[in-house]
Amino acid sequence: MSKYAHVYNDQGKKPFVLDIEKETIGNTNFRTTMWTGEYLQMTVMDIPVGGDIGLEVHDDHDQFLRVEQGKGLCQMGPAENDLSFEANVSDDWAIFVPAGTWHNITNTGDEPLKLYTIYAAPDHVAGTVHATAEDAANDPNEQH
Repeated sequence: MSKYAHVYNDQGKKPFVLDIEKETIGNTNFRTTMWTGEYLQMTVMDIPVGGDIGLEVHDDHDQFLRVEQGKGLCQMGPAENDLSFEANVSDDWAIFVPAGTWHNITNTGDEPLKLYTIYAAPDHVAGTVHATAEDAANDPNEQH
């Protein structure tokens, strides 16, 4: 077991190894940044039943997400009001979001949707923890 197991603070800019599935499933915050480097960031998310990650776009970087637990609806498209791509996702599914693509993932299951995401380059301030989606929406450092 990693000496960093269940350490939900940003371990960035130093070597870091973790059981990403265990840490993703163990996270109970809406969003927790676990590692922020110069060109890459990894966060874990816990989306409640009926909740979503929040419709957003990243103009200057791609994003990778992987579902570790639960079921969801992934929507993407070229504009905020044109989410023409839809896919159902569940355990072990990966989602690739190209830069400039609007996207959202909604929990459609009956348990928390647990996922991790990798941004290249970082999207959140190092050390960000949002206990709830409301905290994320009210954070002045969030640009979405």
